[in-house]
Amino acid sequence: MVETLSIAVIGAPGVGKTSIIRQFIYNDFSEVYTPTRTRYVYRPSVILNGNMYELKVLDVPWPGSSTFSLLDEHSSEWLDLRCRGVRNANAYILVYDICCVESFEYVKSRRCGFLALEVPILVVGNKRDLQRQRFMPRRAVSVLVKKTWKCGYVECSAKFNWHVVLLFKELLGIAVARAMRQNHTSIRLQGALQRNRCTVM
Repeated sequence: MVETLSIAVIGAPGVGKTSIIRQFIYNDFSEVYTPTRTRYVYRPSVILNGNMYELKVLDVPWPGSSTFSLLDEHSSEWLDLRCRGVRNANAYILVYDICCVESFEYVKSRRCGFLALEVPILVVGNKRDLQRQRFMPRRAVSVLVKKTWKCGYVECSAKFNWHVVLLFKELLGIAVARAMRQNHTSIRLQGALQRNRCTVM
Protein backbone atom coordinates (compact mmCIF):
# COMPACT_ATOMS: atom_id res chain seq x y z
CA MET A 1 0.00 0.00 0.00
CA VAL A 2 1.36 3.41 -0.99
CA GLU A 3 0.85 6.11 1.63
CA THR A 4 0.49 9.79 0.79
CA LEU A 5 2.04 12.67 2.73
CA SER A 6 0.55 16.06 1.94
CA ILE A 7 2.94 19.02 2.35
CA ALA A 8 1.84 22.65 1.96
CA VAL A 9 4.53 25.18 1.04
CA ILE A 10 3.57 28.64 2.29
CA GLY A 11 5.18 32.06 2.32
CA ALA A 12 4.96 35.66 1.14
CA PRO A 13 5.15 36.41 -2.60
CA GLY A 14 8.63 36.26 -4.10
CA VAL A 15 10.39 34.25 -1.37
CA GLY A 16 11.09 31.31 -3.70
CA LYS A 17 8.47 28.69 -2.80
CA THR A 18 8.04 27.41 -6.35
CA SER A 19 11.79 27.60 -7.00
CA ILE A 20 12.48 25.38 -3.98
CA ILE A 21 9.91 22.81 -5.09
CA ARG A 22 11.09 22.74 -8.71
CA GLN A 23 14.73 22.55 -7.70
CA PHE A 24 13.95 19.57 -5.48
CA ILE A 25 11.90 17.68 -8.06
CA TYR A 26 13.37 18.74 -11.41
CA ASN A 27 16.80 20.16 -10.52
CA ASP A 28 15.61 23.29 -12.29
CA PHE A 29 15.80 27.03 -11.51
CA SER A 30 14.49 30.01 -13.44
CA GLU A 31 15.96 33.51 -13.09
CA VAL A 32 12.64 34.98 -14.20
CA TYR A 33 10.17 35.55 -11.37
CA THR A 34 6.66 34.44 -12.23
CA PRO A 35 4.14 34.87 -9.40
CA THR A 36 2.14 31.75 -8.52
CA ARG A 37 -1.47 32.63 -9.28
CA THR A 38 -3.15 29.24 -9.08
CA ARG A 39 -2.79 26.25 -6.77
CA TYR A 40 -0.44 23.61 -8.15
CA VAL A 41 0.22 20.10 -6.88
CA TYR A 42 3.53 18.27 -7.38
CA ARG A 43 3.70 14.51 -6.75
CA PRO A 44 7.25 13.20 -6.24
CA SER A 45 7.75 9.76 -4.66
CA VAL A 46 10.10 8.53 -1.94
CA ILE A 47 10.93 5.14 -0.51
CA LEU A 48 11.21 5.14 3.27
CA ASN A 49 12.42 2.05 5.12
CA GLY A 50 11.22 -0.19 2.31
CA ASN A 51 7.83 1.52 2.00
CA MET A 52 6.83 3.84 -0.84
CA TYR A 53 5.32 7.24 -0.07
CA GLU A 54 3.73 9.64 -2.50
CA LEU A 55 4.41 13.27 -1.59
CA LYS A 56 1.64 15.68 -2.46
CA VAL A 57 3.41 19.05 -2.43
CA LEU A 58 0.99 21.98 -2.57
CA ASP A 59 2.30 25.24 -4.06
CA VAL A 60 -0.30 27.77 -2.98
CA PRO A 61 -0.75 31.47 -3.86
CA TRP A 62 -1.82 32.54 -0.38
CA PRO A 63 -4.55 35.23 -0.06
CA GLY A 64 -3.20 38.55 1.10
CA SER A 65 -4.76 38.96 4.54
CA SER A 66 -2.26 39.22 7.39
CA THR A 67 -4.06 36.95 9.87
CA PHE A 68 -6.36 33.97 9.69
CA SER A 69 -7.72 31.15 11.78
CA LEU A 70 -7.23 27.54 10.78
CA LEU A 71 -9.94 26.64 13.26
CA ASP A 72 -12.57 28.63 11.38
CA GLU A 73 -13.47 26.43 8.42
CA HIS A 74 -15.74 29.18 7.09
CA SER A 75 -12.88 31.69 6.87
CA SER A 76 -12.78 33.46 3.50
CA GLU A 77 -9.27 32.09 2.99
CA TRP A 78 -10.42 28.49 3.26
CA LEU A 79 -13.30 29.16 0.87
CA ASP A 80 -10.75 30.33 -1.72
CA LEU A 81 -10.24 27.39 -4.11
CA ARG A 82 -6.54 28.25 -4.33
CA CYS A 83 -6.23 27.07 -0.71
CA ARG A 84 -7.94 23.74 -1.30
CA GLY A 85 -6.13 20.98 0.59
CA VAL A 86 -3.98 23.28 2.72
CA ARG A 87 -6.08 22.95 5.85
CA ASN A 88 -5.72 19.16 5.78
CA ALA A 89 -2.00 18.98 4.98
CA ASN A 90 0.12 16.55 7.03
CA ALA A 91 3.06 18.99 7.27
CA TYR A 92 3.93 22.60 6.45
CA ILE A 93 7.00 24.32 5.02
CA LEU A 94 6.96 28.05 5.85
CA VAL A 95 9.37 29.90 3.56
CA TYR A 96 10.81 33.39 4.02
CA ASP A 97 13.52 35.45 2.31
CA ILE A 98 16.52 35.91 4.67
CA CYS A 99 16.96 39.44 3.23
CA CYS A 100 13.37 40.53 3.81
CA VAL A 101 12.12 41.04 7.36
CA GLU A 102 8.54 41.49 6.11
CA SER A 103 8.55 37.96 4.69
CA PHE A 104 9.72 36.66 8.08
CA GLU A 105 6.88 38.49 9.83
CA TYR A 106 4.51 36.94 7.27
CA VAL A 107 5.73 33.46 8.25
CA LYS A 108 5.51 34.36 11.93
CA SER A 109 1.84 35.36 11.60
CA ARG A 110 0.95 32.19 9.69
CA ARG A 111 2.82 29.89 12.05
CA CYS A 112 0.54 30.90 14.92
CA GLY A 113 -2.48 29.65 12.98
CA PHE A 114 -0.97 26.21 12.44
CA LEU A 115 -0.14 25.47 16.07
CA ALA A 116 -3.61 24.13 16.86
CA LEU A 117 -3.25 21.47 14.15
CA GLU A 118 -0.26 19.86 15.90
CA VAL A 119 1.46 18.85 12.66
CA PRO A 120 5.16 19.12 11.66
CA ILE A 121 6.26 22.64 10.72
CA LEU A 122 9.59 23.47 9.09
CA VAL A 123 10.64 27.11 8.75
CA VAL A 124 12.92 27.67 5.74
CA GLY A 125 15.09 30.72 5.11
CA ASN A 126 15.66 30.93 1.35
CA LYS A 127 18.18 32.97 -0.69
CA ARG A 128 21.20 32.01 1.41
CA ASP A 129 23.30 33.03 -1.60
CA LEU A 130 22.51 36.64 -0.55
CA GLN A 131 24.00 36.04 2.90
CA ARG A 132 25.56 39.51 3.20
CA GLN A 133 22.16 41.20 2.84
CA ARG A 134 20.37 39.23 5.55
CA PHE A 135 18.35 41.17 8.13
CA MET A 136 19.21 38.97 11.13
CA PRO A 137 22.14 36.63 11.95
CA ARG A 138 21.43 32.98 11.16
CA ARG A 139 22.07 31.84 14.72
CA ALA A 140 19.58 34.32 16.16
CA VAL A 141 16.83 33.17 13.78
CA SER A 142 17.64 29.51 14.38
CA VAL A 143 17.44 29.88 18.15
CA LEU A 144 14.16 31.80 17.92
CA VAL A 145 12.53 29.25 15.62
CA LYS A 146 13.81 26.11 17.36
CA LYS A 147 13.67 27.18 21.01
CA THR A 148 10.71 29.57 21.07
CA TRP A 149 8.58 28.48 18.14
CA LYS A 150 9.44 24.77 18.61
CA CYS A 151 9.75 24.31 14.83
CA GLY A 152 12.46 22.85 12.63
CA TYR A 153 14.72 25.33 10.82
CA VAL A 154 16.80 25.10 7.63
CA GLU A 155 18.37 27.71 5.36
CA CYS A 156 18.78 27.07 1.65
CA SER A 157 19.47 28.61 -1.74
CA ALA A 158 17.00 27.51 -4.39
CA LYS A 159 19.14 29.30 -6.97
CA PHE A 160 22.25 27.23 -6.27
CA ASN A 161 20.43 24.11 -5.04
CA TRP A 162 22.08 24.40 -1.63
CA HIS A 163 20.32 22.48 1.18
CA VAL A 164 17.14 22.07 -0.89
CA VAL A 165 17.26 18.29 -0.58
CA LEU A 166 18.20 18.67 3.08
CA LEU A 167 15.08 20.65 3.94
CA PHE A 168 12.78 17.96 2.56
CA LYS A 169 14.76 15.29 4.38
CA GLU A 170 14.50 17.36 7.58
CA LEU A 171 10.73 17.74 7.23
CA LEU A 172 10.21 14.05 6.53
CA GLY A 173 12.43 13.24 9.50
CA ILE A 174 10.18 15.36 11.73
CA ALA A 175 7.06 13.70 10.28
CA VAL A 176 8.49 10.20 10.80
CA ALA A 177 9.56 10.99 14.37
CA ARG A 178 6.04 12.22 15.12
CA ALA A 179 4.57 9.06 13.58
CA MET A 180 6.86 6.96 15.75
CA ARG A 181 5.59 8.68 18.90
CA GLN A 182 1.97 8.38 17.86
CA ASN A 183 2.00 4.88 16.39
CA HIS A 184 4.88 3.35 18.38
CA THR A 185 6.38 1.91 15.20
CA SER A 186 10.10 1.42 14.58
CA ILE A 187 10.47 3.65 11.54
CA ARG A 188 13.79 5.35 10.86
CA LEU A 189 15.28 7.35 8.01
CA GLN A 190 17.70 5.49 5.81
CA GLY A 191 20.07 6.84 3.17
CA ALA A 192 19.52 10.25 1.61
CA LEU A 193 17.17 12.00 -0.76
CA GLN A 194 18.03 11.94 -4.45
CA ARG A 195 16.39 13.90 -7.25
CA ASN A 196 14.93 12.91 -10.62
CA ARG A 197 13.81 9.43 -9.59
CA CYS A 198 11.81 7.60 -6.99
CA THR A 199 13.72 8.73 -3.93
CA VAL A 200 15.23 6.21 -1.52
CA MET A 201 15.41 7.38 2.07
